[in-house]
Amino acid sequence: MPALTHAPSPEAAAPGGTAPGPRLSLRDLGPNWYAAVMGTAIVANAGAALPLTVPGLRVACRPVWALSALLLLTLLTARALHWARHRDQARRHLLDPAVAPFYGCLAMALLAVGGGTLAVGRDVLGTPAAVAADAVLWTAGTLTGLAAAAGVPYLMVTRHRIPEGSASPVWLLPLVPPMVSAALGPALIPHLPPGQPREAMLLGCYALFGISLLLTLTVLPLILHRLFHHGPLPLALTPTLFLVLGPLGQSTTAVQNLADAAPGTVTPLHAHAMSAFAVLYGVPVLGFALLWLALATAMVLRAARRGMGFAMTWWAFTFPLGTCVTGAAALARGTGLTALSALATGLYAVLVGAVAVTATATVRAVCR
Repeated sequence: MPALTHAPSPEAAAPGGTAPGPRLSLRDLGPNWYAAVMGTAIVANAGAALPLTVPGLRVACRPVWALSALLLLTLLTARALHWARHRDQARRHLLDPAVAPFYGCLAMALLAVGGGTLAVGRDVLGTPAAVAADAVLWTAGTLTGLAAAAGVPYLMVTRHRIPEGSASPVWLLPLVPPMVSAALGPALIPHLPPGQPREAMLLGCYALFGISLLLTLTVLPLILHRLFHHGPLPLALTPTLFLVLGPLGQSTTAVQNLADAAPGTVTPLHAHAMSAFAVLYGVPVLGFALLWLALATAMVLRAARRGMGFAMTWWAFTFPLGTCVTGAAALARGTGLTALSALATGLYAVLVGAVAVTATATVRAVCR
């Protein structure tokens, strides 16, 4: 099964799609495969973030977190071998405008597994080991994410040749990792020395929030322009519309997590302002996320009626939706609204179903 990268067309690259492809080899392994790690990890992370107690849920999240960590280790090893043995192909990936944005998935995979290690894995590893592992993965993911957020746009400007009207939700992938860092960084703040280290971490996460937010605001209008003026995306790429949910849900999660970490880290006045900002920002953005979810779902149903087959783009259904779960759960925690708790729970049920279907289809495609 070929990866959904470096292919003449999305349909030809889609496993289980309409066009047959070569068998999967190390040379074909692209950075898009990190999306499977992200989609698996978010099930554990979102389950731990739900603002309610479900018997057995936390225990069930542990093997999911362990699986995501195993997938990450496997892919890191395989991708290292890919770069060592097929450096020419790896360079072509970077110079391909359809592939380069997926390098943002590496950063988000590192961050997601790191966040899950502290949120869920500490039950297995113990708190000190979980904190150390998360600190390493958060640092690596943040540095990698900043490199992707700066490097991929640089390549798009200087090396890629992008036809007018070809903007894609995939362009968001290298821009979202700093927002993921901003959402998961606050969990490390209580484990830092009091005083300036904690305040620097908090404000640094706000800076990461701003980087990702402003970059996202420059790309979203291009995506809407492409859709309004050039019509629906190709069938195999239609699931990527769900990628727009990523920065929306993740930013909502970030502002509330930062507000939760503010008391005792900054002055009471600043902490109060951060708490107010979390609600004033999070509620409208989550509302827009729900509207986009309805639009994207309608477009996917339309594509399904027209014969959309399975492709690796189906993993776009998972992580972005999971950020909406964590965003709704964070707002429920910050406001105490039962309606937001119910929303988070309902979205989580949809997330689990989406991951189960996508993972099963991926395994079947690999076996074929």
